[in-house]
Amino acid sequence: MNTSRGKKDVVLIVDDSPDTLSMLNDTLDQAGITVLVALEGAQALTIAANITPDVILMDALMPNMDGFEACRRLKENRDLAHIPVIFMTGLSDTESIVKGFAAGGVDYITKPVKGDELIARMRAHLNNARLTLSARVALDSAGQFLFSAAADGSLLWATPQAYHLLEDAGLDSAWLSENLPAQLRQLLAPHFNKEKGLLIKAADKPLEIRYISQTGNDEYLLQLIDLERPSDVDRLRSALPITERESEVLLWIAHGKTNREIGTILTMSPRTANKHLEQIFKKLNVENRTAAAVIALKHLQN
Repeated sequence: MNTSRGKKDVVLIVDDSPDTLSMLNDTLDQAGITVLVALEGAQALTIAANITPDVILMDALMPNMDGFEACRRLKENRDLAHIPVIFMTGLSDTESIVKGFAAGGVDYITKPVKGDELIARMRAHLNNARLTLSARVALDSAGQFLFSAAADGSLLWATPQAYHLLEDAGLDSAWLSENLPAQLRQLLAPHFNKEKGLLIKAADKPLEIRYISQTGNDEYLLQLIDLERPSDVDRLRSALPITERESEVLLWIAHGKTNREIGTILTMSPRTANKHLEQIFKKLNVENRTAAAVIALKHLQN
């Protein structure tokens, strides 16, 4: 499970059983993995905040702070929320399994733990977590006002630019945790027209949230719009020799939409969308959708 550069993966084991800790330490050490140990939830949070592990193996039932509460608190910390948590439990009833997933766990494994099975599951979740983290780093560097939320409206992560825009609008962390979820649930509801934006109430400046896509079983990618700034369509039209309608088509091309999807969004036929796209290609002197999207994204990011 080591990286190509020779850097060892770091796993934090959270368990109050000496026998379990000893067995897991030996298993992971033989696999070339660096092991950190915590005996209960609060200690785990302290360790994770100082030495960020790549994955956490969390016992469900422990004294003081149990694994479910520790996982919930970990996921509330935006610097640590990306760490995959695998629950270890002797409980196999549905209620405990659901409770683990609801707390933010990505998987569970029953005791006694089988070494080969544990390594295989850890490898899969580590790869997924690294892909997700790489995508978020790319979004951060691109300067996008993007964030994601769960179906219940809870904020999962956001780019620094999105956090700054929320702060500029006078929306602090307390408002984000207490008021934002109820508004996001409106946008994420099945009956809501997701091609429309949702105005944020109680902001010091007009902000709008727009739905981008579903990126996981319980994760949705959203965009924050500052309505005091020129719209993306206006920015493209002012920067490029294209009409307003062509700007609308180009914007959705940059969002990865097909001609059929663009036709639905803009209330036109896919054939008409393709006609606009042909004109965009000519005016921008490009040959395909990817090249046109790159030009659009460059101007939008600027």
